[in-house]
Amino acid sequence: MTSNHRSVLDLPWLPRLSDSFRQDLRSVRADDAQDWGLSLRTLATQNLGLNQAMALARTLGQLRALRESSSLTPFRIAIVSNATLDFVVPSLQAAALRYGIALDVVYGAFGQMVQEALDPASPINRSKPDAVLIAVDHRGLPFVSAEPSALPRASADAALAELATMREGFRRHAGAVCLVQSLPAPLNAGFGSLDAALSGSLRSAISDFNTALARSIADSGDILIDVDWLAQSVGLHQWYDERTWYLGRMPFAQQALPLYADYVMRVVAAMRGKSRKCLILDLDNTLWGGVIGDDGIDGIALSQGDARGEAYRAIQLAAAELRRRGVVLAVCSKNDDDKARLPFRSHSGMVLKEEDIAVFVANWDDKATNIERIADRLELGLDAMVLLDDNPVERAQVRQAIPLVAVPELGDDPSDFVRQLMWGGYFESVSFTKEDLQRAAQYKVNADRLELKERSRDLGEFLRSLQMEIDARPFDASGRKRITQLINKTNQFNVMTRRYTEPQIESMEGSSAHYTLQVTVRDRFGDNGMIGVVICDKSESEWTIDSWLMSCRVLNRRVEEAVCNRVARDAAAAGAKRLIGRYRATERNGMVADLFARLGFTQTEGDDSAERWVLELRDHRPFDVPLAEKS
Repeated sequence: MTSNHRSVLDLPWLPRLSDSFRQDLRSVRADDAQDWGLSLRTLATQNLGLNQAMALARTLGQLRALRESSSLTPFRIAIVSNATLDFVVPSLQAAALRYGIALDVVYGAFGQMVQEALDPASPINRSKPDAVLIAVDHRGLPFVSAEPSALPRASADAALAELATMREGFRRHAGAVCLVQSLPAPLNAGFGSLDAALSGSLRSAISDFNTALARSIADSGDILIDVDWLAQSVGLHQWYDERTWYLGRMPFAQQALPLYADYVMRVVAAMRGKSRKCLILDLDNTLWGGVIGDDGIDGIALSQGDARGEAYRAIQLAAAELRRRGVVLAVCSKNDDDKARLPFRSHSGMVLKEEDIAVFVANWDDKATNIERIADRLELGLDAMVLLDDNPVERAQVRQAIPLVAVPELGDDPSDFVRQLMWGGYFESVSFTKEDLQRAAQYKVNADRLELKERSRDLGEFLRSLQMEIDARPFDASGRKRITQLINKTNQFNVMTRRYTEPQIESMEGSSAHYTLQVTVRDRFGDNGMIGVVICDKSESEWTIDSWLMSCRVLNRRVEEAVCNRVARDAAAAGAKRLIGRYRATERNGMVADLFARLGFTQTEGDDSAERWVLELRDHRPFDVPLAEKS
């Protein structure tokens, strides 16, 4: 193996900048007919320098002033910092485009973090952002101790208290989630190795701060941005640049800016449900060394004790770990099917087994066509897919044909493959639930359901054979994280596409002004987990559906009719006369454009923001559905 190891500061998982970048950017500005959002997103997937990031950010601002893009998700982030933000903002906006987000940035006065948080009329609080990024390092917090001592002592207590004041102020006045950075250790250690163990050293106080911060965020609804880990991974001598700090109050070296911006924006993307869900694996020279069709089962490199073989096993171990945390695995290989499956069945060095693969496609069709088949089979969007493939020609073909699929760049050294994949941040998470643990298995089972459906003679026969059971109950603390996760990542079956934070969900639990449902479905194949959420605003005479969303895993199984039965029954029992449905069209939710019509609602006059549909409860007749309701 030869290594062309590149620093993570270079974002080596991104394809190199195209020679035609500037011309392509001018073309986006000049074309009035196209949806410019997808074009900018495609350009942003390249390895951008600061100049290109600033050009993209300028173009974003110019085009948004003229018209919106249906392919980008708007997100407003506010930033408070003890550092200069002039170069950070365009880098964040360019990185956001990579994840399909049109980022609007509001930032407060330099160093005025507490004032911005506590003043209800501050620019940040008045802007009502989706999130507030508290981008502060140790130089902006008071690491002091009130204890008299012959030796000056540092303490985390005052720094934690000041940060807690900021978080509470922004939550109360802006109603926003706080994205809170952990703190990198200082570059210099006054006591050398003793710094880590010496109570009262700045390094020790920062370590205490980070530990306490992680604990405080765990159940708060705020989100940790682990900049401490990022700086350690890069190396503190590369992370800090004291000269730029003194000259312009830049919090880290300029060369770290693209990595930092991507790191923050992958968390924002995860908040909006844009993390990838499926890893598609090539086989020859990706999961094993060699070509199974030429080298045979004994000729491929996959054995322990062999450096090349162990590098390929590490790739499989990483994929297996992703599957354990809920990422769906698929295979897409140019190969004969029987030969492609042979190592999974017969090679002792294989970590992955056939049952780990939700969809296995091995034929001689082009990769882009097969990836589209995999997406259809899993009922996932193309923007949920990541392709890991050693072949640069195949990578280029997929990027050109289906740019929504993420394709990390790989060199010729398989020992780098895991690093390229994991540093790409494709599977970033802001929460983790028991449903996440089950997701990969659920998608595998769902593919089996589709196979059964294709064999069934009619849809009714298929649905009855599933022996489905539905459980719908009000929001509670045990379901809170999963409810928040579904609300923020579901786009297709989502009538209003409203987003709520975990504290907002908590406030609805037991609220007399709201009716809530968390919906789970089981069938003979297994537990689908929580697949649906309903929120209604209640008044004496009518209930208005504020949010109704469901996972695509249960589409075409008449679950929506069962949910309608339950909501209508509960509304009537509470004395309501009618149920109001609202539908706001987005680029992604066309599948529910006729939902209320199918459920017997009548359209009435709406407004500019949404259609309005009415179901008179006295006229409602429950649907006969093939789902038993759990008592």
